[in-house]
Amino acid sequence: MPRRTATLLWRAFLAAALVCAVGLLPWLSRTDPALTVLKARSAERDPDPEVLAAVRTQLGLEEGPLRLLGRWLGGLPRGDAGRSWISGAEVMPGVLQALGASLLLMGAALVLAFVTAGLVCARTLRRGGAEASRPGGTGSAVLAALPEFLTASVLATVVGVQLGWLPALGWYGPRWTVLPALALGLPAGAVLGRLLDDLLPGAFAEPWARAAAARGLPGRRIARQAVRRCLPGLLPNLGLFVVGLTGGAVAVEQIFDIPGLGRTILQAALAQDLPVLQAGTLVLLLLAALAAGLSRLVTRLLVGPALRAGALPSLHGPGPTPRPTLPLVYGALLLGVLVLGLPRDPLALNTGLRLQHPTWAHPFGTDALGRDLLARIAHGAVDTLLLALAISAVALVTGVLLGLLPRLSGPLVDTVNAVPPVLAALLVTAVAGRGSGTPALAVAALTWTPLAAHTSALLRQERATPHVTATRGLGAGRWYLLRHELLPAVLPPVTRHALLRLPGIALALASLGFLGLGAQPPDPEWGLLLAENQPYAERAPWAVLAPAAVLALLGALAVTAAGSVRASGQGQLAVR
Repeated sequence: MPRRTATLLWRAFLAAALVCAVGLLPWLSRTDPALTVLKARSAERDPDPEVLAAVRTQLGLEEGPLRLLGRWLGGLPRGDAGRSWISGAEVMPGVLQALGASLLLMGAALVLAFVTAGLVCARTLRRGGAEASRPGGTGSAVLAALPEFLTASVLATVVGVQLGWLPALGWYGPRWTVLPALALGLPAGAVLGRLLDDLLPGAFAEPWARAAAARGLPGRRIARQAVRRCLPGLLPNLGLFVVGLTGGAVAVEQIFDIPGLGRTILQAALAQDLPVLQAGTLVLLLLAALAAGLSRLVTRLLVGPALRAGALPSLHGPGPTPRPTLPLVYGALLLGVLVLGLPRDPLALNTGLRLQHPTWAHPFGTDALGRDLLARIAHGAVDTLLLALAISAVALVTGVLLGLLPRLSGPLVDTVNAVPPVLAALLVTAVAGRGSGTPALAVAALTWTPLAAHTSALLRQERATPHVTATRGLGAGRWYLLRHELLPAVLPPVTRHALLRLPGIALALASLGFLGLGAQPPDPEWGLLLAENQPYAERAPWAVLAPAAVLALLGALAVTAAGSVRASGQGQLAVR
């Protein structure tokens, strides 16, 4: 009971700290909230001292940030989250309405994500996991690497506008949810499918699966039980996806003009509309806590007493044999892009060659200013890839270390995951200032959370295996168990998970730069390339497809390179 009380107090402290940090955002950034609010209300009005003083008096800014925060917190028990500084309307009805739209979109996206994950794992399920000679994953890697806003733009342009099959703008009924749900569900499903496909071979290698196959039980029934067996290790990450699809779907909501919670929080953050920003953040925190509680409850129901009795088999057994040539092929292609593009000038303008199609002189074509796309992609790859690799390494180490302390990291993961990337970048900007390092700090502050959740879930299962129980019974200490039993089983799948998220980190860095929180044009960042050329997707599709193809190539390289991690992990387990 004291441990549960301490965990609840720790969770409450983290939530209060985040809400307070959001409430102090204008003062942390050393900007005048009255000036920002005046610009949001009327950009044409002259911000003279008298007008700014009137805004301060109306909003109560003269009382200081602490009194404003205390007054806002005091109204929450009555269901009063204050009034918007911009529109003057009550905050809570608008936030709840935005939450309803996001939850509907999230539900549709999760359904499509589950279908996509099933398709990714179809070959492993059909062949019985351990019998599959080679792991799949190139197609799922491409899906996982495609940016959501690019997928949304292509779906809106092709399916919505050119073909006219589905509406591409607005939020008026079920038909309007299909395209944005596809844009969110396909990448999320690809990631979930890869994580599940990583665990399935170990489940099919367990004694119960072999005994069931020997008795002649149908393969579909065994496959269903194998999926059920693997779900406890995935549920924490599924909870993270739920919150991410609700508060982090800003780009998709912007493209399809959806009045969701992520878009509402973004607009409130940019306008420094604190009551709306604080209420939206609080709702995301509550949603994160609810998702985490449900995932823990479902885990207990799925595993049953085996988790407590130490009778749970290890999932980290032999898996499919990796293809050693695929990482070399993808790496050679990516290296070829760098070798051919780095000698070229990424900033050279030639307006006479605007949006030129691919030629021998410009293999990837040119952009709207006549700049060579191959040069810009190659030069952008150097900084983006090196920074993404560094952040991935830091996230892996941080996630594993915090995953070893679930009582400390569990509430911390739930709290940090409730922060949309844009809001995290604004908080980092407020503390550290605007610059090229702002996106890196913001992304690094968030990317460790799924790895920590994955580590904690796998450790919980591995501690309940008979060989760990037997080793503990023979007198082995905690450090021996951690070094020789637990880490060799957990590190390989978590490392593969980190590699799978590498393209997403590269994209997140560039996306925050596009929002004005990092590098600015004419820097050839990949996200900037996609965003700059997005308006010309219909007229010059190569301007968007070229950087998207290189990003997908990075995803394929990351996933296939994870096969060597699988092989290394198998060797360690075999020696052990």
